[in-house]
Amino acid sequence: MRAADVARELEALGDPGAAAHARCYFKAGPGQYAEGDRFLGIRVPVLRGRVRRFRELPLSEVEHLLGSPFHEARLLALLLLVDRFRRGDPAARAAVAEVYLRNLDRVNHWDLVDASAPHILGPYLEGRDRSLLDRLAASPSLWERRVAVMATFHFIRRGAYAPTLRLVRRLLDDPEDLIHKAAGWMLREVGKRDEETLLAFLEENAARMPRTMLRYATERLDPERQRRFRRA
Repeated sequence: MRAADVARELEALGDPGAAAHARCYFKAGPGQYAEGDRFLGIRVPVLRGRVRRFRELPLSEVEHLLGSPFHEARLLALLLLVDRFRRGDPAARAAVAEVYLRNLDRVNHWDLVDASAPHILGPYLEGRDRSLLDRLAASPSLWERRVAVMATFHFIRRGAYAPTLRLVRRLLDDPEDLIHKAAGWMLREVGKRDEETLLAFLEENAARMPRTMLRYATERLDPERQRRFRRA
C-alpha cells in the first residue's frame, strides 16, 4: 500500500458538510491562523480507527501522507507515526523522530501538535539534549512554539517539571492565545501532580502571565487561591 491509496480511501470517507464545519472550527478562513487549510470532513475517531489498518505503511509513504494538503490526512500520518514510535525499538523510534522533525512545517495546527508532540518528541528527548525545545520555543512559528510546550507533557507525566517551567517562563510574553492555552494547560498538569510546585511558580510569575494562561493554570485550585492569583 502507498500513501496515494490511503489518500483515496480518505477522500471516499469525506463529508462536504462536515468539511465546511471543520473549516470554521479550525479557523481556516482568510486572515485566520489556519488560512488555506483544506478539510475532507472525517471525524477523529474514524481516523484513529484506521491506524491499525495502515500501520504497515512504509515510513517513507507515511512521510508522503504527511505532505497532504488535507488536514485529516496529515493527522492520520501523525497518528501512524505515534503508533510506530510506541511499537518501535530505539532505531525505529529515532527514524520516526527524524521524519517528524524534518516535517514540522506540516504539523501546523493545534490538534496536530497535541496529537503528536507529547508522544514522539517528548519521549525521543528522554535522556537526550533538550536544548531543541528551547530552539523551538524561540521559533517565529506559532506551531513550533506549541510543539515545544506540548512535548514537555511527556516529562510532566514522569514527575519532571523543570522543562515545562523553563519554557513557560520564556513564553510569558508570547503574543499568541494558542500558546497561552498550551502553557496554562501544562502548568495545570504540573499542579495536578505537585500543587506546591505550581503555587511557587504562580507566586513568582502570576502578575506577568496572560489572563488565558493564568485561567488555565489555576482551574484546579480552590476558589480563594484562584481569585488571589487572578487579581495579581
